[in-house]
Amino acid sequence: MRTLICSATLLSLLAAGPAMAAAKGKPDRSACFHVSSINGWTPVDDQTVDVSISAKNVWRLTLFAPSPNIDWTLRIGIDTRGQSWLCSGQIVGAQIVVPGDIGMRRYPITEVRKLTPEELPAPKSKKKS
Repeated sequence: MRTLICSATLLSLLAAGPAMAAAKGKPDRSACFHVSSINGWTPVDDQTVDVSISAKNVWRLTLFAPSPNIDWTLRIGIDTRGQSWLCSGQIVGAQIVVPGDIGMRRYPITEVRKLTPEELPAPKSKKKS
């Protein structure tokens, strides 16, 4: 009897899987960016990095742990474990990769969010000659 109940429970979970996946749907591409589109980055602090796609399209990446070398490095990489897109609320193993004294350091990304227009950095003013 116990085996029958376990089997019935397992079958109901398997049957519900596709319905639950369909309810979640595909991620909204306006809440995502393609990693190859990054054209600049700015460290906010030792646990936060802003990456820019354009002047009005900036994303904040929060790291799992402080990265003491993020503010002085000249380059970073993002390892998305085979994914091309990073989306708000859907972090699956993405990491910032930073060159260090003894090789590459990896810092897991725990949050991705697009900055609001109010949070965007002010445009740099051009000097008049």
